[in-house]
Amino acid sequence: MLAIGLVAAALTIGSFVAQSYKILKTRDVESLSAPMWMLSTGAFVLWIVYGVMLGEWPIIIPNAVCFVLAAFILTLKLLPGRAREQVADKLATRA
Repeated sequence: MLAIGLVAAALTIGSFVAQSYKILKTRDVESLSAPMWMLSTGAFVLWIVYGVMLGEWPIIIPNAVCFVLAAFILTLKLLPGRAREQVADKLATRA
């Protein structure tokens, strides 16, 4: 069962990394739904709280990583275009 959870966590994190990378590369967030990213970010907070209540690090860690990535994507979606470009430029020069 642990292997299934690890694979699920890796796939979920990978999907958020891929979305973040695409946004930084294309700088396009037009097709993203802000309400969906708000709900996802909120869901990850609740999963983290749930994991803490159970004392289950396998729930806490991947959801914390996904929270950071989802919050990053949401922030990029909500930022004005010029600010989004500045963030993408700074991150592109570091990579």
